[in-house]
Amino acid sequence: MPFPAARYIKEIGRGAHGARSMTRVDAQALFGAMLAGRVSDLELGAIMLAMRIKGESVEEIAGFLAAAEASFTPLVTPSGNFAPVVIPSYNGARKMANLTALLALLLAREGVPVLVHGVRTDPGRVTTAEVFEALGLTWADSIEQAAHDFARGQPSFMPIDVLAPRMAHLLSLRAILGVRNSTHTLVKIMQPFAGPALRLVSYTHPEYLEMLGQYFMTAAPHERGDAFLMRGTEGETVANANKAQQIDWFHGIDRTILVQKQAVVQELPALPLERDAPTTAAWIRAVLDGQIPVPASIAEQVAQCLLVAKALKASGNHDEHTESAG
Repeated sequence: MPFPAARYIKEIGRGAHGARSMTRVDAQALFGAMLAGRVSDLELGAIMLAMRIKGESVEEIAGFLAAAEASFTPLVTPSGNFAPVVIPSYNGARKMANLTALLALLLAREGVPVLVHGVRTDPGRVTTAEVFEALGLTWADSIEQAAHDFARGQPSFMPIDVLAPRMAHLLSLRAILGVRNSTHTLVKIMQPFAGPALRLVSYTHPEYLEMLGQYFMTAAPHERGDAFLMRGTEGETVANANKAQQIDWFHGIDRTILVQKQAVVQELPALPLERDAPTTAAWIRAVLDGQIPVPASIAEQVAQCLLVAKALKASGNHDEHTESAG
């Protein structure tokens, strides 16, 4: 059945100063209809551009994300000593090497189930998918394949069109409209596992630091796990190898600064000379083999992920035991 979107567009389409935000319930209903293909192309374009101009409220993001996560089958949480770590990868590299795959491999080497999800290619950028391929790591084409990757102690890369095909369709509309839409924010904060997980989230524009911070503290379902929020390295969620960014940890209603922003770099690490996938993959192999030291900022990010992922798993096990005893 077609979804009548005019009344929503009337509220959100009045420009940056006149527009009114939707309630969480309305936002969930609207985005659910968009994902289901029940909104006409004309209305869909109007909604995306209106939200682009207005900006999302915390309640709208909460409603949108609830609809988005209900549109795909969640992954089964793997057993082990660590909660899964979720790494979105939707930007790739333009100027410096994309080291997201290094972060994923370092975590997996410690026994952490790591899910990386993102786009396969992006014109003019080197994607994490391409670096995975250059490393000889196949992409997961199903939930079962991802589970097999975790069981083998390898990070799993799932293209967004495999993980959440309806969301992938909305992402693809950027090629038609020429601008990003709310879905580009949602894929960076969604939690694809059935149980608790640690999400690594990045932002590129300063206004999103406060909005996402408010979302994780006040609107995110805390039983879904924790989140690390940092300014992206060219949009990616791996720490900048040249200079550490601030990392904020959201745990329940608490917000803690785990890593302080680094103002001065004493010595730059030896990074890949080129940013192409084969060169980046060769450099990552050398780091994993111990020939090149892990950049200090990435090593710190890994250490913080290990601590929180282990605590999340222990907390989840305690909750399960408590429920069973009750």
